[in-house]
Amino acid sequence: MLQRFILLWLVLSSAIAYAWPDITDLRDPFFAARDWLGVLVVITMFCVGTALPIEEVNQLRKRWASVLAGTTLQYVTMPLLAWIVVRILDPDPQTAAGILIVGCVPGAMASNVLTLTARGNVSYSISLTTAATLLSPLAVPLTLWLTIGSKDFNGLEAIRTMLLFVVAPVFVGHLCSRWSPQARRIAKVAAAPAANLAILAIIAIVVAKTRSSISQTTAGLLAGLVVINVCGYLAGYFSSAAIRTPEKMRRALTLEVGMQNAGTGVVLAQKLFGDESAALVPCALYTFGCMLTGTMLATWWHFRPVNETEDLESSPEAPQ
Repeated sequence: MLQRFILLWLVLSSAIAYAWPDITDLRDPFFAARDWLGVLVVITMFCVGTALPIEEVNQLRKRWASVLAGTTLQYVTMPLLAWIVVRILDPDPQTAAGILIVGCVPGAMASNVLTLTARGNVSYSISLTTAATLLSPLAVPLTLWLTIGSKDFNGLEAIRTMLLFVVAPVFVGHLCSRWSPQARRIAKVAAAPAANLAILAIIAIVVAKTRSSISQTTAGLLAGLVVINVCGYLAGYFSSAAIRTPEKMRRALTLEVGMQNAGTGVVLAQKLFGDESAALVPCALYTFGCMLTGTMLATWWHFRPVNETEDLESSPEAPQ
């Protein structure tokens, strides 16, 4: 129920968080929970770790070439798109930093679920998410350094944040699932709903924290984020098509590249630039936006089944 109507819950929870002061005089629970953002990100990534199939993690070394190619494409394309948008819009420094963070963070867990909806290669999607997450403590600070500049952010703090809030919980969660059959059974049932609830809470809290800034969001910023998102999808799909990757893998890479883990971006922006920074706004808007466009794209693909014969012929050795 939660996953099936995730877009509806996303819209409702974000709308309520945004309008809370206007619809009731009760204490604002969304703003009051602002100090829980880091905990919620850890919960999300722990759930990602528990939900990673053991066989998929084991397969990483066998399909390393295609996974490395996809992950490299993501960590080159998205920061570059974000940098171009910043250069064109020339926003204030804090907003620019938020846009660049959107482009630099790894892919989102939601891409794995939407790849299933899109009739794509789920195992490839999971491998891409795993690789991007494990590389994030190095890739994210490096891309931020290249786009923001070494004097404008704390690189060591970025590394520490990615290790503490992303890699460590994924690693611990996966170890729990790998070593404990009972934990593995629980994860199959509870990991995805728990992660989705945490993501919804993160977005709602950030919306509440940045109400005044969101209300003043310019059309240019919204358009810039849409450009990053859509061009990310296009880069993922047509880069795969250029090297004759099977259609299922194209769909997986498309969603993986375009859907960034902007929830992690929110925490990273908070750690690097402060709780009230305008850098949080692009991250919050992108999280909402990529869920919207990703769901629409996956639904459209769902009604366009892949020709299994042609897909296999295009790359017989590709993992399906």
